[in-house]
Amino acid sequence: MRTMAYLVPVLLLAACSQPAPPPEPAADAPPPMTGATPAEAAASTTPDAVAAPQAAAATPADAANPAAPAAADDARARIETLLGDAAQYEKVFTAFKTAVVGGDRAAVVEEVRFPLNISGGRKITGPGEFQRNYEKIITPAVVKAVSAQDFGTVFVNQQGVMIGDGQVWLNGQCLDKACTRTEVKVITIQ
Repeated sequence: MRTMAYLVPVLLLAACSQPAPPPEPAADAPPPMTGATPAEAAASTTPDAVAAPQAAAATPADAANPAAPAAADDARARIETLLGDAAQYEKVFTAFKTAVVGGDRAAVVEEVRFPLNISGGRKITGPGEFQRNYEKIITPAVVKAVSAQDFGTVFVNQQGVMIGDGQVWLNGQCLDKACTRTEVKVITIQ
């Protein structure tokens, strides 16, 4: 019986011990999200990541920024790994940016999922309320952040795709139980 009295605490300690460290990520896996700021995340893409075939395929617009093709591919890869269909995210990003920069209120509303989270923890319940409060939601700071953001440098984590320093977030929503169809929309503007 005494032996049991000694074994029980030892077994309990063994059961509560730290798990083995996770395996090292594959060389081609995206870096883990560590809570880095968007600027740090964007800075982590180095020019060394640009491969020769991508540099050869660069357009004249990319000549000023040789890392642009690699950065866009990196953003797409992160989205594919964490969220799914990168093409759908890029399509919504481009449409939203074009609408915001152009001041096209109707087109902006088309890219938003309601209820929309806005600053102050409030929610906008529908398109009419959004239109009535457009200037309060799409502020000059939001316009500036959206117009300055390039798709290749978006911050991506499990919560979605971030524009600027968190002014806008996009994410997908499953349209069926198996989640074979999704719809990407803007979910937060602050």
